[in-house]
Amino acid sequence: MAYVITQACCNDASCVDVCPVNCIHPTPDEPEFATTEMLYIDPQTCIDCGACVDECPVDAIFGDNELSEAHAVYADINAAYFEKHPIGDDWPELPEPRHLPADLGTLRVAIVGSGPSACYAALELTSHPRVEVDMFDRLPTPYGLVRAGVAPDHGGTKAVTDVFRSALSKRSVQCHFNVEVGKHIDHDELLAHHHAVIYAVGAASDRRLGVPGEDLPGSHAATEFVAWYNGHPDYADRTFDLSGERAVVIGNGNVALDVARALVLDPDELAKTDMAEHAVEALRHSNIREVVLVGRRGPAQAAYTNPELIALGQLADVDIVVDPDEVVLDSVSRAWIDGPDSEPSEKLKVRQVEEFAKRTTTDGRKRIVLRYLASPEEIIGTDRVEGVRLVHNELVADDSGKLVARATDRTDTVDTGLVLRSIGYKGLPVAGIPFDERRGVVPNENGRVIDPDTGAPVPGVYVAGWIKRGPTGVIGTNKHCSAATVDMLLADFAGGALAQPDGDREKLTALVGERQPDTVDFQGWQRIDKHERALGAESGRARTKLVDLRAMLDVARTDES
Repeated sequence: MAYVITQACCNDASCVDVCPVNCIHPTPDEPEFATTEMLYIDPQTCIDCGACVDECPVDAIFGDNELSEAHAVYADINAAYFEKHPIGDDWPELPEPRHLPADLGTLRVAIVGSGPSACYAALELTSHPRVEVDMFDRLPTPYGLVRAGVAPDHGGTKAVTDVFRSALSKRSVQCHFNVEVGKHIDHDELLAHHHAVIYAVGAASDRRLGVPGEDLPGSHAATEFVAWYNGHPDYADRTFDLSGERAVVIGNGNVALDVARALVLDPDELAKTDMAEHAVEALRHSNIREVVLVGRRGPAQAAYTNPELIALGQLADVDIVVDPDEVVLDSVSRAWIDGPDSEPSEKLKVRQVEEFAKRTTTDGRKRIVLRYLASPEEIIGTDRVEGVRLVHNELVADDSGKLVARATDRTDTVDTGLVLRSIGYKGLPVAGIPFDERRGVVPNENGRVIDPDTGAPVPGVYVAGWIKRGPTGVIGTNKHCSAATVDMLLADFAGGALAQPDGDREKLTALVGERQPDTVDFQGWQRIDKHERALGAESGRARTKLVDLRAMLDVARTDES
């Protein structure tokens, strides 16, 4: 028997670290790791020890004789990766762990943010002795997009919060939730109380289409819709017009698929998840019967991952519709997909979409329509959205051989009252530190923030996660991104490059308490967590989220032990 990695893989590579025969790839030191959809186990090398199963934080690894029908395809997916990337004879050379000399004293670090990159940074820092971490988040609840972004029907993925909880619960970590940096405490004050500050604030904004009609009522960012159905308090009072029978999603990444599923799944099934109650109730009264996903390039270049595409095709009572003409590859595309440089994952995307195109539809079912080689030219409407005019594209090879979409003179219009753009996240500036407006990131080298005018590091200031590298990768990608940043920080501390803070932890706590009396610490978050789980248990759910800030704060102050 060999073990197989399946859909829930979060790419944090904990399994790589414990594998005794180096059969799990790509590893974080391999170039493919930055863009891989998931990790894979070589069935020819696996020795059936099971160490990876015990280590996986999201229960994504199974024996090949234990795979469910839905996961059976992953045995071939794992094996196919190693046909393209066979394991070599040489083991990767692991870096020597960095040790901090005891005579340096206690290292104090502030982390702004509490999502995956922030929590992984805290775990990495506190794996060393004599390190104290203060974590800040403007919400009373931690975990960032794991709480407010991961699809409600992906409960297994959210299990990674058990790892994050182990970071926040350490005695060397102090949580300051419901505290906004820039409002209750500023950048200079953080540096005055710490040797260093790590900004792990993610990418809080979204990219715009830049087409006429984008701001009409009925046109929204998919990120708003996701935050709304996930119970983010900033978005709980939003409304979306679900009175029409068709919605159009611009983009075909994983978030676009999440949105499409939310719009067509049975609300009774969604009610079993941690989807916000207001969203479940709104979807019970939705008239949406069809969701059209629009991608500007072809099936092989689509931004979604194969695991999400495969799961889409397994939805009960939902038709996945593809026009057969849209998956007939032209000679340029066929030569590329059949060529030596294409990845197994790209070939699989094409095969899966070709299979969708052969399916027949069933009367009365809701449907998700996958459209390719089309881009929005205009969102049409007078007082609100009435449709989307799409321009048809063709794929051409650029000077480097990469396939890019080029507009043709053919257009068509799709009638709809709801448009959700899902073309990517974008970082926002952080007060007091440099920012690259074009890329939407803080300029840095391996996590050290760089002054763009001088090219020199800004002393004591670091970044991790999406604000460091842009919105790429999945949850576990942040583990190694954050570890690289922490390694830079530790090297600077050991090398005497970080200034000694003037204030200590007690002075910081007093300052924060004075500025924000409603600070929520780890124990306060535990009370919120316990309360939400208890509410959920009453109706058979994992949790029922609180979406009102005042209600959260009231629970955080109540001793429910």
